Amino acid sequence: MFTIKLEEWDLLKWISKNKKAFLLLIVVVVVVLAGILDIKYEGLFYQLLPTSVQTFLTDLF
Repeated sequence: MFTIKLEEWDLLKWISKNKKAFLLLIVVVVVVLAGILDIKYEGLFYQLLPTSVQTFLTDLF
């Protein structure tokens, strides 16, 4: 169990040194995709928008 935690720590250290831009890109893509799916399936954030914006987005998607 201790070696698994140690290996995970080494992996996180390696990622933090070498792949910050790549991980940031992945996070941005996931957030944008989640936003598009929220609009398409009329999720929580879509419902919080004003009616005029909802109508515009419904016509767009």
